[in-house]
Amino acid sequence: MIAENQNELVLKAVAVLESFESGNPEAITAYVNPNQYIQHNQSLSDGRAAMLGALGHLKQIGTKVLIKRAFVDGDYVVLHSVYEFFGPKIIIDIFRFEDGLIVEHWDNMQVMEGKTPSNHTMIDGPVTVKDIDKTDTNKQFVKSYVENILLGKNPSLLASYFDGDHYIQHSPHIADGLSGLHTALQALKEKNITFEYTYLHKVIGQGDFVLTVSEGLWDGQETAFYDLFRVENEKIAEHWDVIEAILPVEKRKNSNSRF
Repeated sequence: MIAENQNELVLKAVAVLESFESGNPEAITAYVNPNQYIQHNQSLSDGRAAMLGALGHLKQIGTKVLIKRAFVDGDYVVLHSVYEFFGPKIIIDIFRFEDGLIVEHWDNMQVMEGKTPSNHTMIDGPVTVKDIDKTDTNKQFVKSYVENILLGKNPSLLASYFDGDHYIQHSPHIADGLSGLHTALQALKEKNITFEYTYLHKVIGQGDFVLTVSEGLWDGQETAFYDLFRVENEKIAEHWDVIEAILPVEKRKNSNSRF
C-alpha cells in the first residue's frame, strides 16, 4: 500500500512537469493545492495561479521536459530532468505533498554542458532505484560525507567514502575517480576560485539514490548546491550535481527562503 501511494505521488509530480511542455493545465489544477503552493524558486511568484499563468508562455517558447530519474522519500518527490528552455538545462525539482496535493516546490537549474572531462553527460547513468531496504543507511552515509568532507568537519576521511578510484562523475568540470576530484579541486585553488559548503539543508533519498541540498559559496557568489549520489556496497559510486547562484534580494519574486 505504501509503495502504491509513493508511485502515485511520483506520477502526479511527473504529470505536473509534463504540463510545462504540453501547456495543458489539467495536472496542475488536479495535483497542486489551490490554497497553498510555496515556491522556493525565487525567480517565480508564489501560488498555483502563477504556475498556471506561465503555461502559455512555456509552450510558446518550445519548452521540452525529459524526466530521467525519479524517487520518493515520504512526502517528497525528486525529479532529475533535462529541460529544453532557452537551450538545454539540467534541473532537479523537489515537490512536497500534503494529503495527495503538491504544497511546496524547490529546484536548481544549470546549463547542460555538451562535453565533460569524464565523457559522461550531466544526466546519463542508472535510473532504476535499488536497495530500498538500505534507504536509511545510505541517507546517513551520504549525510556524513557532506558533513565531514564538503562541510570540512573531518576531511581526512575522504578516501573512506569511496571504493578506491571507482567513482563515476557527472559534474561537468570533474573527471572520474577520486583522482579526478583531487585534480579539479587543485585547479580551483590555482585559479583562486572559492568553493565552500556552509550548510546542509536537506537529505532526501530512496534506495541507492540520495540527494543533498546545501548552500555555500562559489567564486564568492552565494550558491545552492544540489548533489545527487548513488551508493553501492556502502560506498559512493556515482555523483551528479546541479549548481545555481542564489538571486540577489532585489531580483526575487517571492520572499521565501531558497532552501
